[in-house]
Amino acid sequence: MKQDKKSAQYRVNEQIRAREVRIVGDGGSTVVTLREALDMAHQEGVDLVEISPNANPPVCRLIDYSKFLYQQKKRAKEMKAKQVKQEVKEIRFGPQTDDHDYNFKLKHAQEFLQEGNKVRAYVFFRGRSILFKEQGEVLLLRFANDLEEWGKVEQLPSLEGKKMFLYLSPKKAGVAKKSQQKMDREKREAEAKEAARQQQDDQKQEASANGGLFANLKNGEDILKKLQEK
Repeated sequence: MKQDKKSAQYRVNEQIRAREVRIVGDGGSTVVTLREALDMAHQEGVDLVEISPNANPPVCRLIDYSKFLYQQKKRAKEMKAKQVKQEVKEIRFGPQTDDHDYNFKLKHAQEFLQEGNKVRAYVFFRGRSILFKEQGEVLLLRFANDLEEWGKVEQLPSLEGKKMFLYLSPKKAGVAKKSQQKMDREKREAEAKEAARQQQDDQKQEASANGGLFANLKNGEDILKKLQEK
């Protein structure tokens, strides 16, 4: 039944009603009468398949119809396989989540967004903890800010019953920008590395000035101390 519906999408051979058609193929295209096109199909032992009926004149191909349907089905299957299936991943917090648990869930959310999934983060308020709803809102806003490089906010924190939800969707590849927090952290790390390198250079220069050749030898400082004690 499905095959019949698919076949009905295209007119074939005598089903084509136009007076003229455009034949397309590897060698280019040409406009001929419908009778001439049917004769060409008969001579090549194939079918005349109307692939673009709304064109003027309609566009047709000379091809075996069963092969044509197979190619169409294969192309549709390939396109479907290329489509990324987007899921909604949930991240749950308590109103007083500690830093270790927060960072653990932040890492998972980052992975979800990088995989192309949406993230629905929420704070669950149990019993009297609903009194800390402002604290939960601050936590979710911090969460959104820390994920700025990988996701964008679809919906700001909103309270629904005993849960406060935040919705994030992934940013497209190549569009994500670094958050100010991450840029500041990278700057601090670079400055710390440069300071450490400079300190090592200063220590080497000082050792070289005090110890001469002994500073370049293995255990040179110990040897120098022993000589100074004599």
